[in-house]
Amino acid sequence: MVWKPDVTVAAVVARDGRFLLVEERIRGRLVFNQPAGHLEDGETLIDAVMREALEETACSFTPQSLLGVYQWRSPRGRSTLRFAFVGALGRQHPERALDPPIIATHWLSREEVLAPSRALRSPLVLRCIDDYLRGVRLPLEALASVAR
Repeated sequence: MVWKPDVTVAAVVARDGRFLLVEERIRGRLVFNQPAGHLEDGETLIDAVMREALEETACSFTPQSLLGVYQWRSPRGRSTLRFAFVGALGRQHPERALDPPIIATHWLSREEVLAPSRALRSPLVLRCIDDYLRGVRLPLEALASVAR
């Protein structure tokens, strides 16, 4: 059997001790996640995280470093490879609607993220926050997109 993980990107943005998270409805339940989504065919990882952040927050995102590459297998048996990027928000685009299934964006502290009333999309959300707080940063040059 061929292993085909979902390849995703995530934008980790922090400001004043709070993290930008999106609230989204997935399979009927509200969950919190970093702005994130799937790598599309023909896209670089950098292009993908910039696109996903714009689609889910209506703000431009500039990646500054690679936070990490995370492998996770969900309880449903799906495998994910997540490339998480630390960066800064830029211009807001108020004319843009947030992509479904995004309901809202929130700035939350780590403690607020852990509130019992808040469900996380996956354990990757908290792991990325913790790695950010530990100061993990890798150069963007660690990633290469090689054309034919």
